Amino acid sequence: MMKFIPCGPILVSALFTLCAVHAAPVHLVEETPVRITQPASGVILIDFGKVAFGNLHITPPADATADITVHFGEAFADGRIDRKPPGSVRYSAAKLKLAGTRTLIAAPPADKRNTLQPAAVLTPPEWGVVTPFRWVEIEGWPGELLPQQVSRRAAFSSTWNDDAASFRSSDETLNRIWELCRYSIKATTFAGVYVDGDRERIPYEADAYLNQLSHYATDNDVQMARDTYDFLMKRPTWPTEWAFHMIFMAHADWMQTGDTAWLAPRYQALKSKLLLGRARGDGLLVSNPSQIKRDDIVDWPQAERDGYVFTPVNTVVNAFHIRSLKLMAELAAALGNDADRADFTAREATARAAFQEKLFNPAQGIYRDGEGTDHASQHASLFPLAFGLIPDAHRAGVADWVAKRGMACSVYAAQYLLDGLFQNEAGPQALALITAPGNRSWKHMLDSGTTITWEAWDRKFKPNQDWNHAWGAAPANILPRHVLGAQPLAAGWQRAVIRPHPGRLESADGKIPTPRGPLWVSWKNNSTFEISINLPDGVSAQVELPAKAGSRGVFQGTAPVAAHRVGARWRLDREISGKTVFEVK
Repeated sequence: MMKFIPCGPILVSALFTLCAVHAAPVHLVEETPVRITQPASGVILIDFGKVAFGNLHITPPADATADITVHFGEAFADGRIDRKPPGSVRYSAAKLKLAGTRTLIAAPPADKRNTLQPAAVLTPPEWGVVTPFRWVEIEGWPGELLPQQVSRRAAFSSTWNDDAASFRSSDETLNRIWELCRYSIKATTFAGVYVDGDRERIPYEADAYLNQLSHYATDNDVQMARDTYDFLMKRPTWPTEWAFHMIFMAHADWMQTGDTAWLAPRYQALKSKLLLGRARGDGLLVSNPSQIKRDDIVDWPQAERDGYVFTPVNTVVNAFHIRSLKLMAELAAALGNDADRADFTAREATARAAFQEKLFNPAQGIYRDGEGTDHASQHASLFPLAFGLIPDAHRAGVADWVAKRGMACSVYAAQYLLDGLFQNEAGPQALALITAPGNRSWKHMLDSGTTITWEAWDRKFKPNQDWNHAWGAAPANILPRHVLGAQPLAAGWQRAVIRPHPGRLESADGKIPTPRGPLWVSWKNNSTFEISINLPDGVSAQVELPAKAGSRGVFQGTAPVAAHRVGARWRLDREISGKTVFEVK
């Protein structure tokens, strides 16, 4: 019979702060167990409730002489730690002597792969080895283990604020998905820069950008994204599209902060990420055989590419290139570089025209995978949809086709799939994909019992996947940006747009961090659509509300508000500030 020791709430206290390599400090916090049980004779099982990167702090009895074995695990099976977990799911063990020790740190041996130099990011040596775990088993402990005798030293960003953001809706599954993804961002700040999970502990550009978006949506910190950016400029990785993500990162920083002082010294080096040396006369990028075979990535793992056919002129690569030209033009304008702004704008227009002429298939109404093939994967259309490359006449048709294909992409590309659907009034379909049954949604992750998002939808899609990979946490930013509908419209959140997508939800509310203070949105979607908006000081907002069937307009109380129809929305004629309540009826 299992012995149960009830334990109090998690106690958090800072132990160490590190500023050595990272301007954004990280630290260890002590967390007490959620529960302690005895599943078998001589075995104590400790559950910390969620997975975190850390190690164990043990205070043995004064007269202890025993040797103990400590097992750390991410996976649980048949009431015990899974000691042979699949793929890169973590299990490790350490043997310790209690005799003569008043307090000790239990940690497994270092993993050779995720400490390999010079690539892997190292945690501070004074911490000892950290590993991701939720459960601990101790064998050989003398007598009863009391909660005050053991704690987990968990590593997080020292600036993290659990109260910085919130999200709640009428769908409890969606709420749990947001919390899973929010915590995934928190837990993976352990290294001081964004890394790709525990297998390698290496920053990658695409991972970093998705981390950055979700970090902005869940906490107030911007420094960790900047430190990761600087790391990757010195140590870039190989995939073609990953280079463009550096432009995405710099642009996201500027939109979040409005800080051109940070951007200016990095701007010239950033221009190389456009890969202009690969452009042909019509502005489209061309891939050589080596780039086709290795560098043009489209999606990852390879099985998640929906049968994509690779050609020298790759639609996904060129969608990234054209989007990057537009963002670089905006960054050039922010820095007052009119010559570059004009050059990038002209290149973007030329390449966009060629993109539509060469890669759109009018017979199907969607995009080819590349020049020279008529195969059309979901990816060839989802990225142009997310990047605003589709002419107005075709947008609805492409969005409908992409939505009907379902989640035919990885957790990485899902960020762009959902962005594209929400941006094109396919919110109900996007929400359905997030919570879909089957094994290709975040509901599947929830149902598995994980507390940090996975590297892939399921082990069968990537047998060596990590169970602690924040590029799988897209709903952490998707839900506040699209369901609550709050995004910056001008750099530094001087202006915002409030454009909620209720879908079939009855209500939603939440808090979004901005550099000017928290922004609050709360709405109810019944016979009318009612929304309350509370903007920080110094922020004005363009408001675009769903035009319910038969709606007459927007009201404050009984007074009509000047607004006009734009597609499926009522757009207020004037921007708002402060706290306001509107109703579409």
